[in-house]
Amino acid sequence: MSELERRIRAQDAIDAIAGYLDGLDAARREREVNGLRRAEQAALFDIAADAAPIRITHFVPERVSALTPVHHPGRNTIATLTHFQRFEKRFARSADEPGRLIGYNASNAWFIKPGYFVAYETDARPEWAERGGVVVDYHQVPGGEVPRGWPAVVPNAQGLQRLVYLNTRDFMRRVSTHVSVGRASREDAKGDLLLDYWFTLCRQDPENE
Repeated sequence: MSELERRIRAQDAIDAIAGYLDGLDAARREREVNGLRRAEQAALFDIAADAAPIRITHFVPERVSALTPVHHPGRNTIATLTHFQRFEKRFARSADEPGRLIGYNASNAWFIKPGYFVAYETDARPEWAERGGVVVDYHQVPGGEVPRGWPAVVPNAQGLQRLVYLNTRDFMRRVSTHVSVGRASREDAKGDLLLDYWFTLCRQDPENE
């Protein structure tokens, strides 16, 4: 059991967990965070409700210029092999829309095209803000320029990615300086319902900021 798992199981306060993670080197931090399994991720999401609301600058710091990608390696709780649970959310600041990020999911599931999204803060929607300070919204995809080297933007209603991303949103909470935890929701005739599906992310700071 990792030290992070032990702290989560002991229901340590989010500030104590954040202090521990901030004290680790980048490699160990990512290893411990993305080593968490379903039960620990769900518990961490609940503990992180006591953290300060996450902002879009967590995902792309202000010092990073527009259209510069910032990678967040992660692990989700889809019931599959660990290889397919590993993925990255890649974010960039939009060149056209201040206050919004663009991004996509880079997955080991090569047969599913990237799930593009737009991310923004939830302050204007109190019912969303309770879930997390930032929403990763797959109902929207970038309408303008994306960073060089990113795949073509594909609507989430198209192809096999509709099975994963169509009508979904991810609500994000802050864990530490580099770490966030999210929970997915899906919108249908009954409303926008939270799913029993969580994931962790660990930001890699760009070398040339």
